[in-house]
Amino acid sequence: MNATEPAEETVQGGYPASPSADALDRLVVLLVDDQRMVAEGIRRMLASEDDVTFHYCDDPRDAVAMAQEIRPTVILQDLIMPEMDGYTLVNDYRADEQTRDIPVIVLSTKEDPKDKSKAFERGANDYLVKLPDRIELIARIRAHSRSFLAHQALREMQVCLEQSNAELKKLSCMDGLTGIFNRRRFDEFLRKECQRSARDDSPLSLILIDIDFFKPYNDHYGHLAGDDCLRKVARALDEVVHRAADLTARYGGEEFAVVLPNTDSDGAQRIAQSLCDKIRSLALPHEHSQAADIVTISMGVVTRVACDRTDPADLINLADAALYRAKESGRNRYVVVDEGA
Repeated sequence: MNATEPAEETVQGGYPASPSADALDRLVVLLVDDQRMVAEGIRRMLASEDDVTFHYCDDPRDAVAMAQEIRPTVILQDLIMPEMDGYTLVNDYRADEQTRDIPVIVLSTKEDPKDKSKAFERGANDYLVKLPDRIELIARIRAHSRSFLAHQALREMQVCLEQSNAELKKLSCMDGLTGIFNRRRFDEFLRKECQRSARDDSPLSLILIDIDFFKPYNDHYGHLAGDDCLRKVARALDEVVHRAADLTARYGGEEFAVVLPNTDSDGAQRIAQSLCDKIRSLALPHEHSQAADIVTISMGVVTRVACDRTDPADLINLADAALYRAKESGRNRYVVVDEGA
């Protein structure tokens, strides 16, 4: 049988349920004891404390579930009960994620130091001989409850801080205009993937991308249209490069970069062709392009197995040289770095 009641109410044939308290300044006491006379005695001790809500559980088998439901700030725990001994029950609190940090004050008729030592070893926070002095009981309830609430508040602040820091870190890696990763994240990612390539002896591909004749586009259509073009191109590139292990980033201005870990030259070329096709499919008008009447891109593609001495700048320079050749040969295409280059 389980029962709960606010401290200011009177027992009349049972303990009516009361809502759990969420406010930080509200103390919630759960008593687990098979003797209702003890429960009534403690209830009376707490009756004049307006900020204390009292709950009672007479079956230790239900204690953990009840604690999960009402979220007490302190548990008063009998040591000797017919269905389960108090030591085991303290273990059960500590084994449950929702109740493991709730302070437990053991109540016992015994004052044997061995019992006290065993209770503390099992995870109890305090030990009182019942029935304890009212003033002492209330003082200990308040001390343990407030320590628990302060700990909970600090934990919540830490969680919020960690979430905020994670969000800030994410924002610091994103390009504000296009919504994809920025140059900072690209540099960091490429460096790590070079190290992984060297360690695993796996191929690493890099594609540098440039929007063809973007300056004339900006001059003719205006900077707002240019920004919109950058956003649409970035989104389209990101849709093609969809593996979780890959990265699409804005390299700077109208340039973008794609890093493809564990991808050989054939795979990188397939991605490059898909990127070309995807941007063409946007059919963004470009009256001042000498490559086509729509927005197109040029790309330089390089694939290498990095070694310990490989510098990310080496890959970037190779891809940039290939991109230059793509532009020189008419744009709207990709050029692949020779394996021996």
